[in-house]
This record gives sequence, structure tokens and C-alpha cells, in this order.
Amino acid sequence: MPKADEPNDKALDSLDARLAAFEARKAAEAPKRAEHEKSSQDGYRLLADLIGGVLAGLGLGWALDHYVGTEPWGMVGGLLIGMGFSIYLVVRKATKLSAQASADQVDGDTGGGSTAPKQKRD
Repeated sequence: MPKADEPNDKALDSLDARLAAFEARKAAEAPKRAEHEKSSQDGYRLLADLIGGVLAGLGLGWALDHYVGTEPWGMVGGLLIGMGFSIYLVVRKATKLSAQASADQVDGDTGGGSTAPKQKRD
């Protein structure tokens, strides 16, 4: 039966220790990265809702123009309706996201607030 090489065992133990340290460091950075990625995803989702609503309104207006024959007015009306609806959806979703962020901030309050000195009133 062949003997295990002592230097190879030490090298493997050293590699295991370095790998464990690397995984621990990555695990510590994960919450920060996840929070940043969620913020980016929320922003892109709001942008997609805004653009999608306008394009959907334009598409429906074009279809109305094409089949009914109301040349420019279907697209103009569709654009206005799509824009209004998409702005409504974006504001509603942004309000909900803001409320969630405020609730998360209250849970982990860091004592923020204004650092400006209070002004005297005469």
C-alpha cells in the first residue's frame, strides 16, 4: 500500500484553509451586494413599466388607426392613455418600494437625521 506524501497533505490543508477564508469573506459581502442588486432591479423594473406602458399605448393607437381609419388621432390618444397609465403604475410601485425601504430602515435605524444645528426663532 503506498504511503501518503506528507508535503502534499500539508498543501491540501493549506488550500482548504485559504478556501474557507475566501468563502467566509464572500459570505460577509453577500448582503451588501444583494441589497445593491435589488435596488438596481427595482429601478430597471420601474423603467420597463414606464417604457412598456407608452409603447403599449402607441401600439393600441396604431391598431385603432389602421383598422378604423382615424389616422393620427388613435396614436395620439393611445400615447396619452399609455403614458398616463404607465405613470400611474410607476408612482404606485415607487410608493410601495419607498414604504418597504422606510420599514426596513426603521428596523435597522442607524440614528440618521439632520446634523444641522437648530435655528433660534425670535
